[in-house]
Amino acid sequence: MDTATAPLTEAELGARIEPLASLLRPGGPVVVLTGAGCSTESGIPAYRDAEGNWRGRAPVQGQEFAADPAARRRYWSRSILGWPYFSAAAPNAAHHALAALEHHGTVTTLITQNVDGLHQKAGSRAVTELHGSLHTVRCLHCTVRLSRDDIQKRLVADNPAYATARSTPAPDGDANTSEHVPEDFRVPHCEACGGVLKPDVVFFGDSVERAVVQHCMEAVANARLLLCVGTSLMVYSGFRFCRHAAESGVPIVALGMGRTRADEMLALKVEAPCGPALRMLADEIGAPGTTPI
Repeated sequence: MDTATAPLTEAELGARIEPLASLLRPGGPVVVLTGAGCSTESGIPAYRDAEGNWRGRAPVQGQEFAADPAARRRYWSRSILGWPYFSAAAPNAAHHALAALEHHGTVTTLITQNVDGLHQKAGSRAVTELHGSLHTVRCLHCTVRLSRDDIQKRLVADNPAYATARSTPAPDGDANTSEHVPEDFRVPHCEACGGVLKPDVVFFGDSVERAVVQHCMEAVANARLLLCVGTSLMVYSGFRFCRHAAESGVPIVALGMGRTRADEMLALKVEAPCGPALRMLADEIGAPGTTPI
């Protein structure tokens, strides 16, 4: 769900927030499911627009990455350019407000479809990363895990000319740059076994680990409310929790801008930018610490 700033006055925003504040005032357990719209105010672009349609090119597929050396060159040649933007991103008001709501005892589980780690940076602790973290790289052969920052150093050392190319940030650490990738672009490999290195995330076409899904399903079934923030829910890995909530009799609320796949299931929809709306929401129910120090 896109969270482009809407022209709302404070009074208008307050009027939209109050029904959600009333639902949250009794306290938890509340499960929050976040998507890309939660991080756009931190400078990380979303894959989809307000109608849930793709922006630009589709992301790399997991099977393609594992099987095709050319696909890996394309991925890493863009990642070397996108990583500096992505790794420098800081939590915004939405992340800080959700952390405050957790500390207040209202939010008991936060399921994120994002791979940026910004919820944890803001202070959230009850976080389940549904799609993994881009800050870690994993060997597909020996399963060793490495720091993405360390991989960046290797990429820059092996491709010094390419590392200075011009680009603009794209979703999830990608970059908007030329589709042409030189044959001599050097892709990082596992120094322990020589295997293929892959970001420790669930690529499109991959499956979320069963244990992770089960944990989230149990949290949703036991929740008093499922709050979806900044997500279009177009990807099934997140949408399934709305279906599970509906089947379990758990009310579903969506906060953000634009259409969601679960619109017909919603008990309430709050059309508002995530950061300002969540900050006001946390203030309304008395959750302290919404402003970062």
